[in-house]
Amino acid sequence: MIEIHPTARVSALADVEDSVRGSLIRVGAHSVIDSFVKVKPAGGSGDVLIGEHVAINSGCVLYTGNGIRIGNGVAVAANCTFAPVNHAYADRSRPIREQGFLPSKGGIVVEDDVWIGANCVLLDGAVLRQGCVVAAGSIVRGELQAYSVYAGQPLRVVGVRG
Repeated sequence: MIEIHPTARVSALADVEDSVRGSLIRVGAHSVIDSFVKVKPAGGSGDVLIGEHVAINSGCVLYTGNGIRIGNGVAVAANCTFAPVNHAYADRSRPIREQGFLPSKGGIVVEDDVWIGANCVLLDGAVLRQGCVVAAGSIVRGELQAYSVYAGQPLRVVGVRG
């Protein structure tokens, strides 16, 4: 189900897909979903709840997965990915695409008055507390404290599969 507040603006060039699993996608009052934003029900039945006065800029992708909650007054710069889901991969006898998904780490929560810089990736379990700023190019997979500035987390190799 898709609910868009009458004062919200969703670009005709955005792609907001309706869910076949019953996920709710809600865009709050005075929010703006820019051109080439993709909201994709995938990887779970979580809801995407976007608050009031939120700006999501071009090129962002939001998967429903285990759910995304975005508070009020949030600014999301271009080309960010919200991925609140994790593929299972431990069974070496089966392709990853056949293994389904791991249990939820709580989805993604973005509290009020947060600024997310360009090209960021937010993963399942990310919690961005009120007023924090996430620098461009950051990967967020845990909790960021209120009014903090997060300058990124470099990728690291965790292990070898197969």
